[in-house]
Amino acid sequence: MLIDSHVNLHGEQFADDLDAVIERARDAGVGRMITICCQLADFPAVSAIAEKYDDIWCTIGAHPHHAKDRPDIAAEELAEIAQHPRVVGIGETGLDFYYGYSPKDDQFQSLKAHIQAARLTDLPLILHTRDADEAMADMLEDEMGRGAFRPLMHCYTSGAELAHRAAKLGAFFAASGIITFKKADDVRSVFADIIPDDRVIIETDCPYLAPVPFRGKRCEPAFLPAVATGLAQVKGWDEAEVEERTTDAFFRLFDRVPRP
Repeated sequence: MLIDSHVNLHGEQFADDLDAVIERARDAGVGRMITICCQLADFPAVSAIAEKYDDIWCTIGAHPHHAKDRPDIAAEELAEIAQHPRVVGIGETGLDFYYGYSPKDDQFQSLKAHIQAARLTDLPLILHTRDADEAMADMLEDEMGRGAFRPLMHCYTSGAELAHRAAKLGAFFAASGIITFKKADDVRSVFADIIPDDRVIIETDCPYLAPVPFRGKRCEPAFLPAVATGLAQVKGWDEAEVEERTTDAFFRLFDRVPRP
């Protein structure tokens, strides 16, 4: 069994064929999926998918692009929403200084609220980082000193320094289709040399980032075996080992998802 730890199924990209997409994923050996909430207004649509399909769970959170929509979101409010029986993680949250869709101050404020919500609920914290490695590392170290939480560096494409610092804090890391891209040698190097073997999981981040050999197509969970193959090649694992290691790590991190 493979686990897709990060899918985005509630958008218009899957509006016409979601049932077929999920069936293809199951046929490809994907046994569990987590569909991600990227803005608070989307939670009803995200949770409805998790309620409908018994092999899909969900999260509650606001991507840094949407931090400006509710910069005053309180940890207690997030924690209350997270009481929904299908919620198994806090996020996606984080820092993204590349696009600057939300002011940095709003991103920091939102991220702090999500970290506190992760502490209150003891749920994994799903983190997005782009062009903000130093700020993210500093914040994780500072906040971990204020109280423990469980970080997941989603779709990890950042540098070696953040990987080192996050790994020391016990963070998990997720490989996406980017690990198969021709020009992603730097990403492969980080996964090979820095990221702990027992704290790596996989994701498609669909409908984005389709792995080789599906580049140019709408990404979907059925493509997850290609991500697993890419990670196996980087780590020197065979097919059975990458399946066992990533599945075990997933269930250790997302411990509210029942293991079949």
